Amino acid sequence: MRKPNSKMRLLPLVAATYFMVAGGPYGLEDILGDVGYGRALLLLLLIPLVWSLPTALMVGELAAALPQEGGYYCWVRRALGPFWGFQEAWLSLTASVFDMAIYPVIFVLYLSRVAPNLTSGSRATLWELAVVLACAAWNLRGAKSVGEGSIGFFTVLLAPFVVLIAAGLWKGLFAHATGILSLTDHLRNSLTLLRAPVAAPSLAGAVSIALWNYMGWDNASTVAQEVESPQRNYPRAMLISAALVAATYIVPLAAVGISGVPASQFTTGAWTDAARSILGPGHLGTILALAVVFGGMLSGAGMFNALMLSYARVPYALAQDGLLPRFLTRASSARPNRAPVPWASVLLCAAAWALALGLSFERLISIDLVLYGASLLLEFVALVVLRLREPALARPFRIPGGLTAAVLAGVGPALLIAFALVAAHSQRVGPLPALAFAALVAALGPLAFGLARRASSPKFPPPNRPAR
Repeated sequence: MRKPNSKMRLLPLVAATYFMVAGGPYGLEDILGDVGYGRALLLLLLIPLVWSLPTALMVGELAAALPQEGGYYCWVRRALGPFWGFQEAWLSLTASVFDMAIYPVIFVLYLSRVAPNLTSGSRATLWELAVVLACAAWNLRGAKSVGEGSIGFFTVLLAPFVVLIAAGLWKGLFAHATGILSLTDHLRNSLTLLRAPVAAPSLAGAVSIALWNYMGWDNASTVAQEVESPQRNYPRAMLISAALVAATYIVPLAAVGISGVPASQFTTGAWTDAARSILGPGHLGTILALAVVFGGMLSGAGMFNALMLSYARVPYALAQDGLLPRFLTRASSARPNRAPVPWASVLLCAAAWALALGLSFERLISIDLVLYGASLLLEFVALVVLRLREPALARPFRIPGGLTAAVLAGVGPALLIAFALVAAHSQRVGPLPALAFAALVAALGPLAFGLARRASSPKFPPPNRPAR
């Protein structure tokens, strides 16, 4: 009799990856306010080709070749040694402090649309803390539970957008059309609306938000030991998720634009207003708006839940290598065909993220992009170095085109990261520019490594720790 499989299969891995990157169309609203529909759609179409696809291919190759718990930390450590492996983990974990604080805020933003009294004053912080605690409890059930939950979140939060897309296209193209000529006029008017300029355009701000909405492909790699057939499933999950993310960003935005909703009305949380505008103020519009609000709450909670699964494995892997206190290796009892859940690391990460609540959305994105961008570049370097140093390493999936393609894969993301650095110059964290603050955080990495080495056991673990 076949034993029940308690590891994540392909579909839960795709759903979890989707939430580690996107979580639905929520979060795109400020792009419209910055550049309007036409340029927003162009950005959301081009950035996946230059940013998401190369990153997904890189993750697919390295995750299939080195399916270890800790993911990108293990790749960089193997390719570049313990120092750079630690820097990769440091950059990712410090970025997570700012990244993870965003999603409970999104949850509260959408809740406030229907229940402003419940989210006023200190109540907003209590709701954000509730999201952190609920997701920590869910993560203690293991990767399979988080992956299967992500499937449910995906289905529920996108259901109102299916209705929104259909209603938007009908209103924009067919609602008042009486013939071919009338339909042609409607199409022409819709294209005019998509090209309409905004009052205060900000290409830099739009690009930064678009990059943030398309980043995080490597996060799924850290749970490789909890995935069924990782050598086969990771490349598939990366490519399927990349297509899903792009489609669920572009199609709803285009439908709302065609329906005639002005881009100037869009700020964070404005999907509810779009639902009412398209279906009208009656019962149908109200029901759809409430469904969109509920989806926004699920988006924030679902992204936090999936990313907690990812980030919590990094301190666990560091502790196993002697670079963090040993108590972080504590995990639940192993079960047949299931990796233990690192509960100590889950709880520590949850506490750190709870302390970061309250920072502003724009500041969080700026800091997050700088730190995450640096860690992503290290992963592309590791891809090339491993191709050179270990050509015989078994690679069930590899980026086609040889070494040249592996090198070129990192060029587009590097250029976009450089653009994001320039765009972040105007943001501030207290008395410091956000860029200087992020650089200071990154510069503390070597100091943290020195302290970790000093506190580690005399016999430092080898850099090529095998998969368990």
